[in-house]
Amino acid sequence: MTDLLFRKDAYQQDCTATIVAHHDRAIALDQTVFYATSGGQAGDKGMLVLDDGNELPVTITVKDRESGTPLHVIADDYDLPPVGSTVRAVLDWETRHRHMRFHTCLHVLCSIVDGGVTGGNIASHKARLDFDMDGSPDKDELTEKLNALLARNADVYDGEISIAELKANPELVRTMSVQPPMDGETVRTVTIEGIDFQPCGGTHVRNTSEIGRVRVSKIEKKGRQNRRINIVFDEAQ
Repeated sequence: MTDLLFRKDAYQQDCTATIVAHHDRAIALDQTVFYATSGGQAGDKGMLVLDDGNELPVTITVKDRESGTPLHVIADDYDLPPVGSTVRAVLDWETRHRHMRFHTCLHVLCSIVDGGVTGGNIASHKARLDFDMDGSPDKDELTEKLNALLARNADVYDGEISIAELKANPELVRTMSVQPPMDGETVRTVTIEGIDFQPCGGTHVRNTSEIGRVRVSKIEKKGRQNRRINIVFDEAQ
């Protein structure tokens, strides 16, 4: 089992690790700060730095289909170091932090849209959630409500509940097709103080003030009762 350091501290940007396996062009480590693609959030990219200073670009991090182990996919034309080698895993922090900002923002969006979440995606340039609803909210109104909540500068923090407690309260899970990670006796939760509470395995900022202003860029009809709400950072502000 790889020790998932981002679950303890999403702000840790690097770590020293040992290569434990190769999977084609990917490397598994004994511990990592890299988040692997899951729950709609894109996997991290960055570098594995060898003892001699050479750098191996990590193009993306994905999960092994069978074990769930994070696999750091190495760019073509780079030789993989042998199993047992020590490396320093270094995140592309700017990209990761944008993922964190978007992910927390989508939780806030969940708190003001009445409908189950049927899908979603988080990249560094935009994010979206699909909702089970038969009408479309007003784009400008939704933008205003969303920014008003983000401007509360609400603290964001982790917690946990038992799997039994989650099963007794299934409405806590907003996503209709994706379940939070359940690889132990408890499930991680994310609280946005005074705004939102839900189980989640992704990475988040510590306070909504880090997100900045956002904009609902587009609302799309994706079926009779499915509306896709797209969010971008309002970086002109």
